Amino acid sequence: MTRNAIRIIISLATIIFIGLVSTQIFWVRNAYNITNQQIKHEIELALIDVVHEIQTHSGDSTFLVDPVEMISENFYRVQINEELQPFYLESLLKTELLNRELNYKFQFSIYNCFNDSVVFAKTIDNEADLQAEEIAEAPPPVDWDDDGHYFSVFFPTIDNEVFSRMNFWLISSSVLLIVLVFFAYVINVILRQKRLSEIKNDFINNMTHELKTPISTIALSSDVLLSKDIVQNPERLENYARIIKNENQRLQNQVERVLQIARLDKDEIDLKRNEVDIHELLELAAQSIEMNFPEKELKIGLTLKADPCLIIGDDMHLLNVFNNLLDNAAKYGGDKPQISVASTLEKGYVQIAVKDNGPGIGKDQQKQIFEKFYRIPTGNVHDVKGFGLGLHYVKTIVEAHHGNIALNSTLNQGSEFIIRLPYGMDIVN
Repeated sequence: MTRNAIRIIISLATIIFIGLVSTQIFWVRNAYNITNQQIKHEIELALIDVVHEIQTHSGDSTFLVDPVEMISENFYRVQINEELQPFYLESLLKTELLNRELNYKFQFSIYNCFNDSVVFAKTIDNEADLQAEEIAEAPPPVDWDDDGHYFSVFFPTIDNEVFSRMNFWLISSSVLLIVLVFFAYVINVILRQKRLSEIKNDFINNMTHELKTPISTIALSSDVLLSKDIVQNPERLENYARIIKNENQRLQNQVERVLQIARLDKDEIDLKRNEVDIHELLELAAQSIEMNFPEKELKIGLTLKADPCLIIGDDMHLLNVFNNLLDNAAKYGGDKPQISVASTLEKGYVQIAVKDNGPGIGKDQQKQIFEKFYRIPTGNVHDVKGFGLGLHYVKTIVEAHHGNIALNSTLNQGSEFIIRLPYGMDIVN
């Protein structure tokens, strides 16, 4: 699948995802508003029926205009020009609300119309066998005409009741969201597989190039050794034999590096911990790298100020770590690599900073630079050799020593790798 095709799929999937989520939010919000209005309307009708029942019982034929008024989302006041008997009112409220299947907890209060004080108040839980209890705190008084009586009804759980009526909408929305999340996960897996495929292809190309070179050299040298006149030239014979030996050693080293990473992934690495002088390892690594790049005007500046500089660790693996960092800095530094190595003490850690004047690493690549087999994409160009295993190995070894590694880099301004290793402590466990 081409990169453009994947981009189109991701774009369409994102648009569809946003559209479906937005539509679902719109419909759920509308369903909530409609359900809320229905419940409010049913409550008002039930309270109007209560007023009519009271008037019918008392023989009052007075027509009351809008006797029910909603003060807030869950608080209603009701005008009535009759003397209110608390237990009779309670019975009517229970009956009319239950008739409309409004099995909600509510509290009602009867007010003195002359001073707006509460003269009676109760909380009724229709879902708990109509069990009544005194309210701890009465609803606020409501201003009303002095000529009438009034009572109020408060529904403390009305929001929950709205959501309980929306079970179908909520369940369907949840199912849809789960499906959308699943598809998002699938797309993420596709992208990861694509990236892994690119890394794999890059690794195969680099590995083929790295192995092909020594194999070709060995093949050519072998052909020369098979010639009859080679015996007559001992120096030439020795030279080609040395070439074969060196290239064979190079092949062994490459294979060993791959096997070493495999052991690291299986946690089979065997660290031989002892007291290690970090400065000594840095000096050895610097000398080795300078010898490996005689064709370059390589300069490695050492500023080693950490004191103490001793840690508990594996000197061989730590030396490989420093060799890897300096080797990368030399490879990517052009014809005149400028490398600086500094050590300091930072709150219980020996900090080693390796800075170069290379091309730098972009922000996108920095997130993946320590992943196994990852190399900054260069197509099929092999100006710099390697499998993409070095920095993964570095990070694994540093973390095995209870340390950490960070990267500071800007394109065209070089890179700086900072390693922090704990000192003066036994980390065998």
